[in-house]
Amino acid sequence: MISAGLAMAFPGLARAAVHATTRGQQESLSLWYEQAAGPWVEALPVGNGRLGAMCFGRVAQERIQLNEDTLFAGGPYDPNNPRSAAALPQVRALIDAGQFKEAADLISSSMMGVPKTQMPYGAAGDLLLDFQGLEAGTAYRRWLDLDTAICSTRFNNGAVQYKREVFASTPDQVVVVRLTATGGVMNFDLGYRHPLETNYGVTDYTGAKTATVAAPMSWDYRESLRAAERPSSLSVRADGADALLIEGRNVAAAGIPSALRYAVRVQALGDGAITPREDRIEVRGATTVTLLVAAATSYVNYADVGGDPVKTVRAQTAAAAAKPFARLRSGHVHAHQMLFRRLSLRLGAGMADPRPTNQRIAVAEQQPDAGLAALYVQYGRYLLLSSSRPGSQPANLQGLWNEGTNPPWGGKYTININTQMNYWPAQSANLRECVEPLLRMVEDLSVTGAVAARKGYGARGWVAHHNTDLWRAAAPIDGPLWGMWPCGGAWLCQALWDHYDYNLDEAWLRRIYPLLKGASLFFIDTLVEDPQGRGLVTSPSISPENEHHKGVATCAGPAMDRQIIRDLFSWTLRAHALLKESDAAFAAELEAKRARLPADRVGAQGQLQEWLEDWDAGAPEQQHRHVSHLYGVYPSEQINVRDTPALIAAAKNTLNTRGDKSTGWATAWRLALWTRMGEGERAYSILQGLLGPERTYPNMFDAHPPFQIDGNFGGTAAILEMLVQSWGGEIRLLAALPKAWPEGSVRGIRARGGVELDLDWSQGQLRQLQIRGKPGQKLTIRNGERLSDITLDAKGRASL
Repeated sequence: MISAGLAMAFPGLARAAVHATTRGQQESLSLWYEQAAGPWVEALPVGNGRLGAMCFGRVAQERIQLNEDTLFAGGPYDPNNPRSAAALPQVRALIDAGQFKEAADLISSSMMGVPKTQMPYGAAGDLLLDFQGLEAGTAYRRWLDLDTAICSTRFNNGAVQYKREVFASTPDQVVVVRLTATGGVMNFDLGYRHPLETNYGVTDYTGAKTATVAAPMSWDYRESLRAAERPSSLSVRADGADALLIEGRNVAAAGIPSALRYAVRVQALGDGAITPREDRIEVRGATTVTLLVAAATSYVNYADVGGDPVKTVRAQTAAAAAKPFARLRSGHVHAHQMLFRRLSLRLGAGMADPRPTNQRIAVAEQQPDAGLAALYVQYGRYLLLSSSRPGSQPANLQGLWNEGTNPPWGGKYTININTQMNYWPAQSANLRECVEPLLRMVEDLSVTGAVAARKGYGARGWVAHHNTDLWRAAAPIDGPLWGMWPCGGAWLCQALWDHYDYNLDEAWLRRIYPLLKGASLFFIDTLVEDPQGRGLVTSPSISPENEHHKGVATCAGPAMDRQIIRDLFSWTLRAHALLKESDAAFAAELEAKRARLPADRVGAQGQLQEWLEDWDAGAPEQQHRHVSHLYGVYPSEQINVRDTPALIAAAKNTLNTRGDKSTGWATAWRLALWTRMGEGERAYSILQGLLGPERTYPNMFDAHPPFQIDGNFGGTAAILEMLVQSWGGEIRLLAALPKAWPEGSVRGIRARGGVELDLDWSQGQLRQLQIRGKPGQKLTIRNGERLSDITLDAKGRASL
């Protein structure tokens, strides 16, 4: 039974009679469409963390575009500028003298990485299935079932019904394509198309105008395999009696030579005649065909490219071929649902919206759609567990999915917000395993970043700037306006600390403590005295990616740096104490330096200052996409409505100046900020814009534009935060619930302290609550203005 104190805090709980319904009744868990995909942002994604595919659902020629998460350009390299450490004192002196442009020029010539760009993420090519006798279909439908992680297409042609299913299996590490013809047979050729450069601009997609109409028939024409454009390094050949083997090399970039080999193997199993012919597979007279697609590279780790991708893909397809399709399918579904089914969500009442997904998105800003917001959350969870699973690479700027060899911003890891945002929902959305790839990347960066710290700053510990890639480059890149920012690695540590704070796993804490300590050591060595006596500051740095004067971002001690370092030092000190580490001198020094970090400041316009100086009003971009100095509000909790109301008021002034609409991920950050501040109606207004066609493509990918996946993850985290917040030692229920969602329920949402909650609400009020955690655990729960301390029972439960 729930404690008396909790019952008093939540009047109505004892008499609540909200009955849980089945998952299907509670939620719509399907994206669906009445036409095939035209542009890539209409295709539907599947992924197992490492291997991904985009499914177009075209009738005459199916296109399945492939990705493998280690297929980056280049190879192992050391980007550290040998002149950096020598230039550092002069750069700092110029900053102290207010000569910011001169400091930036010296940074550009002497401290930027070599090369000044990092390696882009590439695609693994396309499979094209050319069907004979199929030019159009009737009763057409394609869909992505989030609950099974299977993408399906169904249509009729005359008396024959065709169905296709595609999924990316985690247990079997292959993409499985199942093709059936009922009442007839299939005849098709399967070929491979090498990826080339792609136009990622928005000119090839007019979603806001065409989202409600069928894709033109021109999208169903048979695209060329472009054999004449294949590089000489590409080999496409038969591999046994039923398979096609593709071997190639990654591309060189920015002077870093190609070092990776990759392989794709497609094995066809079925009841028709299956014949490999040079660079394609012919299938004739089949009613059922299963394609097993494996892809791999020679990547072993950031310093080793000696793997054997051909051996890998042959082994993977052979092992999968030994299993019947039903076993492949059930194994995949089970592995997916073990994670996905941990959380369910219902917002609003009534039946699921009957319209196709693209039509709902097209009018989302004008026609509020609570079900679409719930679907957005579950799609975000689906994308995270599809692009970041134990053993894979972390989710990159596009998660896992990318169409060509030249993705926007390299498709790599931008760590001045974007990679961090990818993992914002991991804990609350009950997908904690998805953080494991990020932990391994930070462990790698602690090695390469130690070289960057030593060579660039003459410092101990490790550092990473605003970007990294598969090769774990840690030096500053892109130029002083973007790259001379030393806090990227420190911010990545937040996801690692959050994992501990939500799960209280001592083994995890022991693993991350050296990373926290190393990141802290770098700042112990590099923080310098502010010449005006305001404390210890970073120098040189920037406030990501914003100019304080036209053309100049270089500065010392911006607010975001101070906030991140304050958090980093706090996490390190807490871990030091919890683990009973013996280095007391280190802890004392860390505590002393933390105390000397300058506090946050309110400027003359009542805004939260972005810099130590009150430059905000004169900064060139008053509506800049980054709101870096509001890190202290979210994802941190340094600035909050309970403890620092004056700073919260200043943060609101800043956000009012910046505006609610921005790029996709920046809109999601604004949504999260207003949510954390308890402003449910303002947050809801921003959410409507995020769900609409300017910021959400028909396949529900986030539009920066072009596609960046961080907006999906940031939006997912923010919506869950509207329901349950966990900061300052409290769990806050319905802290930013908008009036548009007067009733609903969530099951399996996580909070700090290893706690899981189920809650129902109606008429905007909490009606039912169940809490699971550790036996005897003490919790502080807030419902509106009511605060209650509870203790979980011997089974770790508190429930109605």
